[in-house]
Amino acid sequence: MSDALLIGATGMVGGAVIANAGALSLTVLVRREMDDLPEAHALLVAPPERWADIIAVERPRVLISCLGTTIRQAGSEAAFRAVDHDLILAAARGARMAGATQMIVVSSVGAAAKSRNFYLRTKGETEDGLRALGFERLDILRPGLLMGDRAGPKRMGEGIAIAAAPLADALLHGSLRRYRSIPGETVARAIVALAGNAQPGVRIHENDAMRRLAD
Repeated sequence: MSDALLIGATGMVGGAVIANAGALSLTVLVRREMDDLPEAHALLVAPPERWADIIAVERPRVLISCLGTTIRQAGSEAAFRAVDHDLILAAARGARMAGATQMIVVSSVGAAAKSRNFYLRTKGETEDGLRALGFERLDILRPGLLMGDRAGPKRMGEGIAIAAAPLADALLHGSLRRYRSIPGETVARAIVALAGNAQPGVRIHENDAMRRLAD
């Protein structure tokens, strides 16, 4: 069994997990080749429909999911759900059946299965599906707006949101602090800090908690 298997490695947070992995040994599963992966980590390339089987063979102790897209990037609500719900749960089932004891997943602030917002409802349903799989330890990270360099074209409205983030963050206090923006690297360092945590249970980590873990 490897230390941890990472899916979603080509995004902002996934890339930062690799950069901040330290002594954590990663198996990185992607759909296309990656350049410059440090030699300390192993690379597996396969189409997503094979991921569950590959993960079951690899038998990681920890599955880390940084998968995430947008409806605009995916092209439709159905395509978005296929990634942010179906693929994550398929990978989790493969890991769980092979004996993985911990899963760490990047979700979203405001995720709730009963939300009227399709994006947040999908994230919430994914969280519920992961709970049902019975991992000994399930860590759900719920960041707000992610700050940092992102590969590929800018997402709609992202530039405006990033520019406005410092002012918006200053206005968010008390229970609203969870909606503050957060650097993708901070989320990644929190993930690395959580990997291998043997204390059982389901843990929700929002803005302040992720910052504490990252420190």
